Amino acid sequence: MQMSKTASQPKHIVLTSHPGHWAAKPPRIHWGERNPLKRGPIVGTVTNPAHRNVIGTHSGSYSVYRALAVASGALHPNHRADLTNTAPIVAIGSHPSWADPNRIVSLDPFGAMVGEVYAELYEKGYDIRPTIAITKAHVNLPEIQDAIAKGRLSVDGKIVKDGGNLVVTKVAIDPVWYLPGIAHRLKVPEGELRRALFQQTGGMFPELVTRPDLHIFLPPIGGITVYILGDVAAITDPHRLLTVRVHDECNGSDVFGSDICTCRPYLVHGLEVCVQTAQQGGAGVLVYLRKEGRALGEVTKFLVYNARKRQEGGDRADAYFNRTECVAGVPDMRFQELMPDVLHWLGIARIDRFVSMSDMKYNAIVNSGIEIVKRIPIPEELIPADAMVEIAAKQAAGYYTEKAVPDALTLATIKGRSFTD
Repeated sequence: MQMSKTASQPKHIVLTSHPGHWAAKPPRIHWGERNPLKRGPIVGTVTNPAHRNVIGTHSGSYSVYRALAVASGALHPNHRADLTNTAPIVAIGSHPSWADPNRIVSLDPFGAMVGEVYAELYEKGYDIRPTIAITKAHVNLPEIQDAIAKGRLSVDGKIVKDGGNLVVTKVAIDPVWYLPGIAHRLKVPEGELRRALFQQTGGMFPELVTRPDLHIFLPPIGGITVYILGDVAAITDPHRLLTVRVHDECNGSDVFGSDICTCRPYLVHGLEVCVQTAQQGGAGVLVYLRKEGRALGEVTKFLVYNARKRQEGGDRADAYFNRTECVAGVPDMRFQELMPDVLHWLGIARIDRFVSMSDMKYNAIVNSGIEIVKRIPIPEELIPADAMVEIAAKQAAGYYTEKAVPDALTLATIKGRSFTD
């Protein structure tokens, strides 16, 4: 039954852009504290504004859908989640990196265990919600079935089951930004970071500039999914192999198989190497980040596709990044400096097989203190014909390759295919 659209709506609105108007004080957060009780909970829900100790709300961009559900009367505005039986299926951590305020700045290390750690506060009325969930599942891709048919993978009944089902541990992570740490990581003053976040979101979060006492921001952006193959304990075991693939979202290729880029082929290849490593007694970790179109967005990405195909001379590797910059102003906005946080959350200190050619990802990981033993490029036979322009441009720009890097003359002669859907 649909609830009344007006029965539970507040009679007036209290702005939270300045402190001091609530009788109760919210829990303090001491980022980097090893003990989660001393660190304090992240309270980003709106059920009781007096308890909020962060800027923004839980669930990232999905908070807008929550607002629609409340406005339409489908959801009670004061609903509190029942966390019974939602605890992680597999325990991850804690690790020493969780207590380093500069090592992890873009997610809450304790986000998966809030139902247990902060149970007493929850019983007192604090609406504390997990920002990390850990479960188990099966995944099945046709390329994995093909790898089994061709003998590259084998069914072992434990990691690879009949029909090509892969047994995985799945982790969903919502972003939680510690603003002083984000500013330090990006080498900008915190005040400038806060001002830019406030202005470039159209003033959506006034607390960014009026509440310097609030250091945590729950940004309205997509999160991260981690797929773990093999024993989770192997991730931190120096005597067992670890494979990692860090993949930035590309919906067109990852889901629908668009052939203008190498995203799905590389994603699946990374998954295959993860399976092989897990079957060798190690672990495979595939990190999937919601950063569509290099975090420029899918609309911008499609505009760039049009510009690349229609320019004089067709799609060309020597103009690949330039066309993106002409539309978006920058060639990339993924800020890989923040990406290693999830690896540190997993306790990773060494990666034996890094399935990536990206110099930006490699540099970010190594500069964060994680050793990479071997880099694995995408096999040439997996590169779609229409993606040769992309791969040549990236290799010339510094992407890892075991072959000769294309020179300027070679790039100038690489032509794009005819414009099609």
